[in-house]
Amino acid sequence: MKPDLLLIGCGPMAVAYAEVLMHMIIPFKVIGRGEATAAEFERQTGVKPVTGGLDLYLQHNNLASGTYVIVSTNLEGLMESTLKVLESGAYKILVEKPGALSIDELLVNKNVLLTHSRKVFVAYNRRFYSAVTEASRLIAEDGGLQSMSFEFTEWAHVIEPLKKAPGIKENWFFANSTHVVDLAFYLAGAPSEMSCYSKSGSLTWHDKTNFSGAGITDSGILFSYLSNWESAGRWAIELLTKERRIYLKPMEKVSLQLKGSIKIEEHLFDDSLDKEFKPGIYKQVEAFLNDDHTKLLNIADHIKNAGIYKQMLAK
Repeated sequence: MKPDLLLIGCGPMAVAYAEVLMHMIIPFKVIGRGEATAAEFERQTGVKPVTGGLDLYLQHNNLASGTYVIVSTNLEGLMESTLKVLESGAYKILVEKPGALSIDELLVNKNVLLTHSRKVFVAYNRRFYSAVTEASRLIAEDGGLQSMSFEFTEWAHVIEPLKKAPGIKENWFFANSTHVVDLAFYLAGAPSEMSCYSKSGSLTWHDKTNFSGAGITDSGILFSYLSNWESAGRWAIELLTKERRIYLKPMEKVSLQLKGSIKIEEHLFDDSLDKEFKPGIYKQVEAFLNDDHTKLLNIADHIKNAGIYKQMLAK
């Protein structure tokens, strides 16, 4: 029996979800707001959204018992839409990362979200990358992870001219960089001890631009990170076992450096799903619809992680 499914939003991420759902032959209804974005969604997918926004839809429609909802609005609308479908009786919700415009918006709604912690999941799709699955397999093959380093450098010169809604660029670490931080601590465990340092730079739209830190996770994994948004760099995670260093750099690929060698070679694996669809989305949707919570980030853990993010942003 196929579930009732509501997809909220008509932007590029909503299109990515629609492509997966159509391939899975899962019927779904799309709720959009404006006519222009709805028309573009229909052009790309062949599916005609219901326009007028979520409020109007819920005024005239009740959510059926057992309704799954994917919230894929713009960033500033994620929390509002999530709270509305919760109130309307949604069975389970997958909300696009990071689930809120800011850490503060997430935490101010903490009590109501925790009441529904078994219903709400945040869509950090990099957890579901084929490259991450393969890296995890290699780590297990080597007897476990010993240490890790990661980088979440953002290209400030590219972000600077972007036209974004108020608050988005000011919260860019939470909105964007946590894609990397979440994955790093998903792989290595949550920090049990951590020292963090950050500095402001010349950017007018984000308080901190230069970050470093180190610690140990609850799995006993030593870690460090370093990112400078006003210098060169990229997103990356390096995972060290007793046999090799595993590079997710870029994060869709796996490269290996064997112990005793300076050579770094690309490692091939089956990433066909991540080539056919937006990386990670197919397996994420599959886990969501099958109630498989092994990799999905529930909202309670996301709220805990917000404390980590605040520490990384602190002086």
